[in-house]
Amino acid sequence: MGEKETLLARGEVERIALRGGRFRMRDPEGRVLEDAQGEFREHETAVSAVFSALKRLALPRPSAVGHRVVHGGPAHASPAIIGPRLLEELKGLVHFAPLHLPYEIRCMEAVASHFPEIPQVACFDTAFHRRMPEVAQRFPLPGSFWDEGVRRYGFHGLSYEYILSALAAEKPGRLVIAHLGNGASMAAVKNGLPLDTTMGFTPTGGFMMGTRSGDLDPGVLLYLMAEKKYDAQKMARLVNHQAGLLGVSGISPDMKTLLDRRRDDPRAALAVDMFCYHARRHLGALAAVLGGLDTLVFTGGIGERAAPVRQDICRGLEHLGIHLDPDRNGLDPDKNGAHSAVISGPASPCKVMIIPTNEDLVIARHTFKLVTAN
Repeated sequence: MGEKETLLARGEVERIALRGGRFRMRDPEGRVLEDAQGEFREHETAVSAVFSALKRLALPRPSAVGHRVVHGGPAHASPAIIGPRLLEELKGLVHFAPLHLPYEIRCMEAVASHFPEIPQVACFDTAFHRRMPEVAQRFPLPGSFWDEGVRRYGFHGLSYEYILSALAAEKPGRLVIAHLGNGASMAAVKNGLPLDTTMGFTPTGGFMMGTRSGDLDPGVLLYLMAEKKYDAQKMARLVNHQAGLLGVSGISPDMKTLLDRRRDDPRAALAVDMFCYHARRHLGALAAVLGGLDTLVFTGGIGERAAPVRQDICRGLEHLGIHLDPDRNGLDPDKNGAHSAVISGPASPCKVMIIPTNEDLVIARHTFKLVTAN
């Protein structure tokens, strides 16, 4: 199947139900095929705009639609055909991911409303981690919470799945994948099986991100509730939208912006330093879970493009066998930030790599497999 996969176009609809909406579509070389601004009042409008553009541009009508679904809850550990029963189950999981699932469900319903004959597939971002050992999935809470589905689910699973497929020929034994973007996490994988990950019950957990806090002492949350009168809504806004790089810097959640300003602004420098420190600490913990480290992969927007961040995360980890090559990492100004696929030195016991992720391809593969099997 791999040789038959051809990208025809990619695009996105931005700011659905908000002012300043925009729909863009590009060909595989990045040339603009469609760029329209307007109001997309709801997901049905956005879906209709996409399908209309496909027809107008003489692109094939989709034979199936795949969706990235952030949370599958305790019952869904593999992709599934979307039908009335699954939609009802997903609506019952909204409390697990209230910032994501409602919009994903609306998109599924919009496709079904406009194009009921097109099959749809849900690909769960949590599914990859469901094979982790129970000791890694459990919180130290009474068993009744585990029975209710309160556990460490992990996220970015579709990205991790793609990286493993890209590394199939390498057969890495003890592997850490660092997916670093506005949302950031790491996963420990041994001989192809997940052992642990940094995110937990929600995508807010783990180490600090663009606007998310990562793990916090529960006492901080209790303090905010008791002394500052935070309710659940205000708490959610704080840890998901006002924390992380944005909260520490007071400037921006964007890593590139902070890297550009860190020499002149100590707040930007502190935010970058904290991000790298937290990531380095979690990397060390995952290496301990694995019993050592053979391969480290950086992916995601920051992982793929921010050479200084990769350098700072790896600094001081020589005891884990990590030795970056500054030229390969792209720090040479004469290279304009270019980097190699392998950025560790030739004598480094741990192989450090950069692999651009492709979650869309994983979704397409799962969708093809399920639809053709039914």
